[in-house]
Amino acid sequence: MKILIAADLHWPTINGVATFSRNLAKGLSDRGHEVLVIAPSQTGKSYEEYDGNYLIKRTMSVPFPFYQNFKISPTSQMEVRKIIREFQPDVIHIQMAMFLGLAVRTYALKYSIPMVATNHAMPENLMDNIRLLAPISKPLQYLLVEHGVRFHSKVDYITLPTRSAINMFGEDRVSVPIEPVSNGIDLSRFRPTKPSEEIYETFNLPKDKDIITYIGRLDAEKHVPILIKAFAKIMQEDRHLLIVGDGTDAEHLRNVVFKMKLDDRVTFTGRVSDDEIVELHKVGTLFCVPSPAELQCIALLEAMASGKPAVAVDAGALRELCEDGVNGILCEKDNVDEIAEAIDRILSDKKLQKKYAKGSLEIAKRHDITYTLERFEEIYTQVIATKTPVLPQRLL
Repeated sequence: MKILIAADLHWPTINGVATFSRNLAKGLSDRGHEVLVIAPSQTGKSYEEYDGNYLIKRTMSVPFPFYQNFKISPTSQMEVRKIIREFQPDVIHIQMAMFLGLAVRTYALKYSIPMVATNHAMPENLMDNIRLLAPISKPLQYLLVEHGVRFHSKVDYITLPTRSAINMFGEDRVSVPIEPVSNGIDLSRFRPTKPSEEIYETFNLPKDKDIITYIGRLDAEKHVPILIKAFAKIMQEDRHLLIVGDGTDAEHLRNVVFKMKLDDRVTFTGRVSDDEIVELHKVGTLFCVPSPAELQCIALLEAMASGKPAVAVDAGALRELCEDGVNGILCEKDNVDEIAEAIDRILSDKKLQKKYAKGSLEIAKRHDITYTLERFEEIYTQVIATKTPVLPQRLL
């Protein structure tokens, strides 16, 4: 199959959408498909590049100041038209209902190209990062939700990463097929093995302490200050907090740590490589997710596949990964005392750690990227059978 993936967020941006679209492109290419990704330029100007085994066509872009390393392509219509006509895709997979997603959908409808769309968006992810919009956040969130419903009503198949995400989206509000398909992770990379000696040296991490790990974007909607405050409550000589990633809230978080006099107990790594993420997942004793705005959480899945117990808030879709009493503990959103107590309970009980680690590994097995790729191949085949594209001749 010739598969075109439209991704307003894509590598090197680091977040769940970008990670999924990249894993999808690489995985489908490995399985013998011809994959082309349309994504915003990282320089502002149009260009193309290979990311391993697949091609990325970068469209003209401008920076989006409210989101780490995020570029947008607000004037991409003609570029998208040319790319689609040249590539002649059998199917299009849209990742976001934003500028590129809208442009690609326009021409997919015009040329009757089968379309699949995966919804990764929660309005909270934008609202929490643009504090000036707080006074109008409720009506704006409503408009964003309505936009999402209208956008997805014109595709041929909709997926979301979890059943909870579908419930939040509103299954009864669209008339096209919709189903949960996990974002998936590569279980051959994320495994419960010992970390390398180099990873401790690179980030100056203690080997003789229990490490509470957070890996992900450092943006306001992730509620990382809650984790820092919880850690302060149960801090002991043999405990350390590891915060991996970067984002618009990074400087604020470092200030929080400084003011709480936790500098020597908290490590900020900043942006790290893919291989370093794999190793950093291994050094932790448990993984904590304080964010309430998750439609799945790839980082938590990676930690679970690495054999880590979980502490997460009981919000969004997190309860589908962190099963209370099975592989971790669910806590009330923003409840510092409850999160602190959950972390302390796991760190203080080696038997409980082993039980939850085993539970994490079992749950992670359900999310092997192989199953995800196989299901999307089936969905693509299904929607292709329902349409006959009417693409014009290739452009010279």
